[in-house]
Amino acid sequence: MNTAPSSSTPVSQAGSVVSLVAARILRALARRERYRYVQPQVEREGASWKVVSPNCSRNVDASGGTIAIAWLEPDSAGRWRLYARDHTLSAWVPVAVGLTLDAALQHLCSDAKREFWQ
Repeated sequence: MNTAPSSSTPVSQAGSVVSLVAARILRALARRERYRYVQPQVEREGASWKVVSPNCSRNVDASGGTIAIAWLEPDSAGRWRLYARDHTLSAWVPVAVGLTLDAALQHLCSDAKREFWQ
């Protein structure tokens, strides 16, 4: 999928189940391995979640602005797809599919290939 859904709902307006997912994502992000000093945010994107973060390395945004780095999308089977943002193409690139939420978050937070935290 090349573009994320256009509407965004703040986490605070979401229901309790949605808030639980957001809390799990934020808790995992606090334990990530790269750029631990920045405070990423989680934004609701339809049934999916977008992770945005200040671009402290300034590799993507020279002014250090907030950039999208990851998109977590549930599938119809209760599994998750994980996407990284290709800022050159302005597109979401699939990284992993068919994961549990915990596995998707582990992949995002370890970022062994530097796909997310640039």
